[in-house]
Amino acid sequence: MSETLQAEQISDITRQTNYGTWRFQKTWKPLYIADAEGCWFTDGAGRRYLDFSAQLMCVNLGHKNPRVVKAIVEQARELAYAAPGFATRARARLSEKLHEVLPAGIAKFFFATSGTEANEAAFKIARMFTGKSKIISRYSSYHGSTMGSIAATGDPRRWAMEPAGKGGGVLFAPETNCYDCPIKHTYPSCNIACADYIEHMIRNESDVAAIIVEPVVGTNGVLVPPPEYFPRLRAICNRHGVLLIADEVMTGWGRTGKWFAVDHWNVKPDILVTAKGITSAYVPLGLCATTQKIADYFEDHYFSHGHTYEAHPLTLGPAVATIEEMQRLNLVARAAELEPYVREKLLALKEKHPSVGDVRGLGLFFAVEIVKNRATRQSFNTMRDKVEGKPLVVDQIAARMMAQGVSIQSWVSHFVIAPPLIVTKEELDLGIAALDEHLAIADALVE
Repeated sequence: MSETLQAEQISDITRQTNYGTWRFQKTWKPLYIADAEGCWFTDGAGRRYLDFSAQLMCVNLGHKNPRVVKAIVEQARELAYAAPGFATRARARLSEKLHEVLPAGIAKFFFATSGTEANEAAFKIARMFTGKSKIISRYSSYHGSTMGSIAATGDPRRWAMEPAGKGGGVLFAPETNCYDCPIKHTYPSCNIACADYIEHMIRNESDVAAIIVEPVVGTNGVLVPPPEYFPRLRAICNRHGVLLIADEVMTGWGRTGKWFAVDHWNVKPDILVTAKGITSAYVPLGLCATTQKIADYFEDHYFSHGHTYEAHPLTLGPAVATIEEMQRLNLVARAAELEPYVREKLLALKEKHPSVGDVRGLGLFFAVEIVKNRATRQSFNTMRDKVEGKPLVVDQIAARMMAQGVSIQSWVSHFVIAPPLIVTKEELDLGIAALDEHLAIADALVE
């Protein structure tokens, strides 16, 4: 049997026996990935692809880092599993290591197996600690796919769970989007009205426990807030006794040129949630981390949360190796150093292509937004188009790029450029050149 036929069989079996997530099943034909190394992955036919969005913005170290692979093997040999009520060497080592890189004041940890689970833990901890029930989230946000986390998700992935999602005690505030402000203000004359609106919500609700925010919004557009936003939001939370939850699942671990995105504004959250890059996605690990003040509360109050795979040794050992490799390779500084290079290249695309409405980002985390009309900022497609399975212009461009050997994440009206932090300038040039070429598809549809 030929290698190509084997690859087709693998794809067909996967298609027939597995659900493809966030999509209509009839159009799913998953590509068989046989291997990956560095910033590249290889399909079953031997063709290589530049991983220009680090899979799901998570393979920060690149594929097949030898030290992390070795750590997985070593941990399996040492101790593959222990129930979460026990202490393990991997658990202690990672806990110590986290204190080296997390924002000051974050002191105590709950280890889960995904960002979704970590956010669920954050909601429960916030409600237990404050005695309040409501969570404020923002539109254009994504926080996970389980009942609590999807209820807190602002984008249409929540719609399938309603009305159940509405029963989750979640309220939605306007996102911070200075390119296309949802409340029709203009920065800086707005005086950060989107933050003030959140304070208005808190004042008019009876029991807000916490607000959850992605410091830089992820798949919904890589929305970078103005510098005044987070200090203002922190002050609002302090005034009203509301906890600030930073969802750093995507923005953590050097992605924005700081260890964590909140570090850009020197803001300390009460709860920090992260996953993805904590192990470079080699093994599934999520983290919900709190201040000492929150931790102290549970000394004399029942901590009502936990699950079988909590603090799983096979996930914790490789996380130590991941952090050490990031430190050894100086990848946080590298992301910051490459930011001007990427920004200049992408702004050149905006000058060249009438379909590019906006370029925004931090570190090695950028979005290129395409529009039908620059003056009105009208997009080619809407969120509803995505949910209803209508053809999207961004997907057409992404498919052409994939055929050329560049894999990029697209979402409704923008592309997410977030390669592994080990990416070279030559690889950046290659990926941006492919986008440059195929933006002609959108240019032809501009009004």
